[in-house]
Amino acid sequence: MKKFAVVAALVSVAACALTACGSADDTGGGKLKVGVMFPGSLSDDGFMQSGYEGYQRIENELADKVSLTKVEQVATADYQQVLTRLATGANLVVSFGGQTDSVLRQVAPAFPNVKFVEIGGPADAAPMSNLAYYDPVQADGGFLAGAYAALVTKTGKVGFVGGMELPAIVKTAKAFEQGAAHVKPDVTVLPPQYVGDFNDVAKARQAAQAQVGAGAGAFGQQLNLGRQGLAQAAKEGQAVVVGGPLVKACGSEAGFAGYVKSDTGAELEFAVDAVLNDTFAAEQVRFGIASATGATDFVLCDAAPETVATMDKVKADLASGVIVIQ
Repeated sequence: MKKFAVVAALVSVAACALTACGSADDTGGGKLKVGVMFPGSLSDDGFMQSGYEGYQRIENELADKVSLTKVEQVATADYQQVLTRLATGANLVVSFGGQTDSVLRQVAPAFPNVKFVEIGGPADAAPMSNLAYYDPVQADGGFLAGAYAALVTKTGKVGFVGGMELPAIVKTAKAFEQGAAHVKPDVTVLPPQYVGDFNDVAKARQAAQAQVGAGAGAFGQQLNLGRQGLAQAAKEGQAVVVGGPLVKACGSEAGFAGYVKSDTGAELEFAVDAVLNDTFAAEQVRFGIASATGATDFVLCDAAPETVATMDKVKADLASGVIVIQ
């Protein structure tokens, strides 16, 4: 979305804030008013798109109870303005991505009657009186991806490519290494590569080409559109990729050996349901493999029976706490 589109969205939100749909105390028509900020693209094939799919489910299933407003592709410099405008006209504000954390913590205290949720923020952040943190526990997916990559690599080496070097992404890369070593102690895990952008296809391809050159036969990743470049490099080097957070039909994408499911949209739905049911709490909520929500899972494609059995045990041990991610 161009800059003028973001401004137009802000004008729309501001207009709403000045009319009957405005203040957090006004539940016009009895509907819960929810404002959602997606810093990235809703078609990023990753974290933001997964969140938007949950947004669409709410639109389709709770239209009689919930009124939604969204702003997408927001520049860092505009975070505070967008969050402030959304909070002015909402009962609940949900922000996607840990990159919004510092600004969100500035805005939330100014609106004590509005509930805030950050999806994908720091797992060790202290909740505020009206700010909850929903953790996708991406490290769980990283551990599973590492285990699977180690089981399917034909070179004895695996690699990981991430977008921004945020704490959650670094932890996922470390979990990938731990998962690989858990099932194959002799596997070589190459140093993780961070390209500085979740959506830069060219940079992701370049990083993957370097790792293919170093012998990587299977990849884990924490990318959005950048995953396309990773897949291209892997295919050229006869390597395979573990996809996610969106799960595609096995065989629909060449070179993908499996998928980490990390449904951030389910977390948005959880937030809305919590406010509707008056169970919202300003706390850290984890949506990892142990969560009953089913937001996190792992899908194998054309795996050998012994690989399936190994991964089933890894999933069970991770969910039960037998495996602890360091």
